Amino acid sequence: MTIKVVRGNPTPEELAAALAVVRARAAAAAAAPSGAPGPGDAWADPSRIAAARVPRPGPASWARTYWPS
Repeated sequence: MTIKVVRGNPTPEELAAALAVVRARAAAAAAAPSGAPGPGDAWADPSRIAAARVPRPGPASWARTYWPS
């Protein structure tokens, strides 16, 4: 595997940290069983939307709906 810095001038510590993350992700991907599904995409999870309660309007909310011009 070859890693190339395209922009910027990272310090050796920054480059080592980035390489450690890439190597850890590669090791985790290699350790996973080949037929196992990957982690689900949180953005596509419908329960993410239903998890939070929708606030209900208060008793004086009708007064805040009028915007004089």
